[in-house]
Amino acid sequence: MATKDTARLSAKFQISIPKAIRTARRWQAGQVFAFVPRGEGMMLVPVPTLDELAGPALGAKRQDYRAGPTGFDAAGFDARRRYLGVD
Repeated sequence: MATKDTARLSAKFQISIPKAIRTARRWQAGQVFAFVPRGEGMMLVPVPTLDELAGPALGAKRQDYRAGPTGFDAAGFDARRRYLGVD
């Protein structure tokens, strides 16, 4: 990717990302991005999907969660809610 890749802001405030950048980053049409302020400019960052974030928690369910001795588990949490009458 060359440093000379540039884009112009259109009258509708849109920017077309140069093909060399889209290809190098494997960005697709419809992908969601976040704009992160950086000094005088903006950094364009792809927002990961839930599938990409799953990692080690893939398939985890709240009822299967058990905390350590100082934490709480889901069943204990639900029991406390019933005891306190909280819906």
